[in-house]
Amino acid sequence: MNKGISLTQLEEFEKDFHRDPAKRVAQLAVTANGVNQSATDPFAARRDRFQFSVELKTGHITNQKSSGRCWMFAALNTMRVEVMRKLNLEDFELSQNYLLFYDKLEKSNYFLESILDTLDEPTNGRVIAHLLGAPLNDGGQWDMLCNLVDKYGVVPKDAMPETACSSGTWEVTSYMTRKLREFARVLRTGHAGGKTVEQLREMKEAMLCTIYNMLCIAFGNPPKTFTFEARDKDKTFIRETDMTGRSFYEKYVGWELSDYVSLINATTADKPFHKTFTVKLLGNVKEGRPVKYLNLPVEDLKKAAIRQMQDGAPVWFGCDVGKSSTRKTGIMDLEALRPDQLFGVEFGMDKAQRLDYGDSLMTHAMVFQGVNLDENGAPDRWKVENSWGDEPGEKGYFVMSDDWFTEYTYQVVVHKKYLTDEQRAELDQAPIELEPWDPMGSLA
Repeated sequence: MNKGISLTQLEEFEKDFHRDPAKRVAQLAVTANGVNQSATDPFAARRDRFQFSVELKTGHITNQKSSGRCWMFAALNTMRVEVMRKLNLEDFELSQNYLLFYDKLEKSNYFLESILDTLDEPTNGRVIAHLLGAPLNDGGQWDMLCNLVDKYGVVPKDAMPETACSSGTWEVTSYMTRKLREFARVLRTGHAGGKTVEQLREMKEAMLCTIYNMLCIAFGNPPKTFTFEARDKDKTFIRETDMTGRSFYEKYVGWELSDYVSLINATTADKPFHKTFTVKLLGNVKEGRPVKYLNLPVEDLKKAAIRQMQDGAPVWFGCDVGKSSTRKTGIMDLEALRPDQLFGVEFGMDKAQRLDYGDSLMTHAMVFQGVNLDENGAPDRWKVENSWGDEPGEKGYFVMSDDWFTEYTYQVVVHKKYLTDEQRAELDQAPIELEPWDPMGSLA
């Protein structure tokens, strides 16, 4: 058998293509319109109606624009509901730029500390390659968000509005990443030259000052105090002076974030259900809580999410948004796109196989704001609040089929009171450590 492709094989491939007229029809459609447009099933909208038996009230649709802050937008969109309730507001938005500033600063410190923790690792080894790959990724995890809020609180959007760089992070992040990689080289070279870790950590302080200055130039200086002003639904004017991020959070959100837990559905053989997991070298605030997940069957994730929404609270979740979904119509359904029919091929991997072979992982975080329960109380579709502005979907909202949830939703965050007694007990287990490159270490 030849190792290469022969001219005879090419002739057979060409004959095979022309044997089926449907391939020519598909070719005409795809070359003119692209794959996804040609593969879109317009009848998916009949199955996935924007009607829900459980539906929550939220604010206007937010827009992360050209940034990877979905995890942050989704979390703040859940928290703002509490602010709106307590202050009787029609609408409200928290500052994503404020937390972005501190996330970049804390991630820079976390990266440099990780470099100091791995000074004896080979530069061309997998660990250092992983650290250098994306030290300042826009993405994040729920526990990372909690660390920021616990330390810095939250502020209204008008206390630290968006800038060109917060709405389009690529440029400034690329320059800060270059500098962090240079700092990593300086620290590792200093170690090789005999400097102590204490000496290297003194050098790190100047490095962080450089990053802080770059952040201020790009995002503005975060407010230490601010005046909060708003008008409620009854037209009553509200003003509070000398507030801080922490005081605003404590007064108007007030959640005990340690009560909120991450449930994942990872079906691979190395991750048994009813066990907890963490990921090495994943975090932002060095002294903050580590990422921790409880792995459960997907139906348990659904039940917990439904309980929380029935109690009036939205649910942060993470999924692989690019699979079987249409951005324009906002439909997430296993039959929303039919590339299998278009190309005449079968995509046959299950959820575990897709994780094992790099075909799927969590890529995006959004918020469940509703669910439709059938006559037997079982979910058949879910209302999703996205952060891509109001043009995609139904004025910014998406609808997810329950089958899509099963296949491509990987994480939900709920208050632990919505778990069973057995599940709460399972949270107390010491977590199993996953390697930094494990798919469950992906950032939304």
